[in-house]
Amino acid sequence: MTIRIVTDSTSDVPPALAAEYGLHIIPSYVNIGENSYLDLVDLSRAEFYEKLPTYARVPTTAAPAAGVFAECYRRLINEGATTIISIHVAGTLSAMWNMARLGAEEIGEIPVHVFDSRQVSMGLGLLALLAGRAAAEGQSAEAILQSLENAVPRTHVFATLDTLEYLRRSGRVSRTEFSLGTLLRIKPMLHVYEGEVLSLERVRTRRRALAQLREHVVALGPLQDAALVYTQDLDGLAEWREMVRPLFPAGKEPIAVEVTPAIGAHVGPGGLGIACIAAA
Repeated sequence: MTIRIVTDSTSDVPPALAAEYGLHIIPSYVNIGENSYLDLVDLSRAEFYEKLPTYARVPTTAAPAAGVFAECYRRLINEGATTIISIHVAGTLSAMWNMARLGAEEIGEIPVHVFDSRQVSMGLGLLALLAGRAAAEGQSAEAILQSLENAVPRTHVFATLDTLEYLRRSGRVSRTEFSLGTLLRIKPMLHVYEGEVLSLERVRTRRRALAQLREHVVALGPLQDAALVYTQDLDGLAEWREMVRPLFPAGKEPIAVEVTPAIGAHVGPGGLGIACIAAA
């Protein structure tokens, strides 16, 4: 039995790790003005964040058509796959999972299991890597899918934003909320869990916001896995890394990834956060 794992670029899995664990990544589309780019193919994260403040309209993202997923699945079948597990960004937040499901319906030769991670960014990425490691160990598709189901309720993404400006641009906060937040210099905090984006308490300084995020992670207990996420703020990332380093599983150096434009368009530069799976 040869099990192949598919995910999408919103998972933020670094290319080296994707290659190490045999993950096949389907890029999402990033729409900027009248132009459309393939995430990580036609547009780098660095270029996206550098130009983000200059865009006249808020960039948007779109899922590939179902045929793109079907084509990927067929290619893997031709390479010897006997089962495919396709893991994608939360179905409540994107059309990606549904397009993958429709693509899987075109495949009749082998089982294609389409799994809703109920997560974003490295929340999805950690689950995809979990599946990749399990497949490399020779676990059955049933065992991998059960492991994913068990891990989802223990998977969280916490993040703080440097500004409300990009949430305002995308219509996620009202002008009144933006004006008040700007006046008070509020640093909003978000929690992504089970397919929902939840607002946490708001504080006035980034240091306090990071301390609060750390407390939320500590409350989960020991971690099974974790990764840092950021948007164009390497200095802030260095500070954040030192704050949470003791919380990472023993012997694991925290990896850090710049988040997908699908999230970054709403977060803007200066975002910091953590994706983690609590220990069972």
